[in-house]
Amino acid sequence: MHDYEEKMLLLLVEKYRKSKKDNGIGRINRRTQIKPTELYRGYSRNDGDLEQINAINEIAGKYQEKGFLTYEMKKFSNEISSIYLVDEKVEEAECYLTEHYQYTSKHEKMNQVKRIIEKYSGYSPVADRECAKLQTSLDKNMVPKDYEQTEEVLRALIFIERNKHPLFVREASMLIYGSSKYLEDNTLDTVCGLIRKFWEKPCKENELPDEILSDYRIVKEKQKICVKGNIVIVKSGKTLELGGIQSGVEFYADELDEMERIIVHDRRFITVENKASYMRCGEADTAYFYLGGYANRFQRDFLRMMYANNPGVQCFHFGDIDAGGFYIHENLCRITGIPFGLYRMSVNELQDPRYESCLRSLSLNDRRRLKKLSEHDGYQETVKYMLEQDVKLEQEIVSYYEETGHSGSIENIPTGLE
Repeated sequence: MHDYEEKMLLLLVEKYRKSKKDNGIGRINRRTQIKPTELYRGYSRNDGDLEQINAINEIAGKYQEKGFLTYEMKKFSNEISSIYLVDEKVEEAECYLTEHYQYTSKHEKMNQVKRIIEKYSGYSPVADRECAKLQTSLDKNMVPKDYEQTEEVLRALIFIERNKHPLFVREASMLIYGSSKYLEDNTLDTVCGLIRKFWEKPCKENELPDEILSDYRIVKEKQKICVKGNIVIVKSGKTLELGGIQSGVEFYADELDEMERIIVHDRRFITVENKASYMRCGEADTAYFYLGGYANRFQRDFLRMMYANNPGVQCFHFGDIDAGGFYIHENLCRITGIPFGLYRMSVNELQDPRYESCLRSLSLNDRRRLKKLSEHDGYQETVKYMLEQDVKLEQEIVSYYEETGHSGSIENIPTGLE
């Protein structure tokens, strides 16, 4: 019942605040209304829960007594047809919601935006433009969308444009937010996009959006290439044989410019999505390349050179048997132009009794993404099975069993621990 008390008044207030009427530009003075079915879908059904229907009726009567709303009943029925806000009482209704449900009124939200503008204006050109956008919304009596996120963006813009010290991105993130990953995870793309748009510096061919940060002495940690197998790399006239190092090698991606040839003496070349599986994999006559997710520009360039130098090598991709794994494979094939096959990413793995305890159910987002792949010839059979059986599987368990040679499931895990 308490949920309906908050939701009924909240829906009315929010509808009013989002309307043209509240912004002073509405031409038709329509009443702000909601239907009881917006609170409880079964309100008008014959099999609707009578207790919930009565609760909604009681709450509507309670708020009508307070003067917040009015309502109309259906003819020859005890059901409400429509609930209407008394527009003149909208601020009182907001005060009531604030007092009882920690609601933030439109007036308070606009004051928060004003404080943001005052706090961040006058420090950098790009930030000033964003503050001007916020002010434009206020001038129209509108609360800017996602203004709290905008404040986080403004903090980063001002820091970046005023920075004078050589920094890595994660160091900058610590100085801005107190968290090494917050910038990359939440605001980096938006910030770099705003800087590029303001200074009219679109990405050049093969340039990544965040490379604009180098103009402000901020760079990402160097990208690494991880590879292992019977591979020879010719770099700056020198020949480097990697086959003697069983665990493989890592090198910085900026050394790609010095590479002249990549020669693969193994029959197969497999890209691997996750690090644990990459470290575990070691099948004979096979070279491995750690991808780590969607291929970046440096990985793409390495793979293109490898394939151009070794047209006869068989290329495969090994990843999670889930929507993300298939999208990573699709992206990999598309951006490299290499026809990577799928390695151990089929119905066979999903039906393997060794992996049964590790199968997981699909989320709604998994299903949505998989349905988009269901018509793709390369994934159709596996995706259909996943949707029908409600399963997905991470690759680490597959690489473990395949590379260790275990034939049955591990049964030494104690159960029933308190």
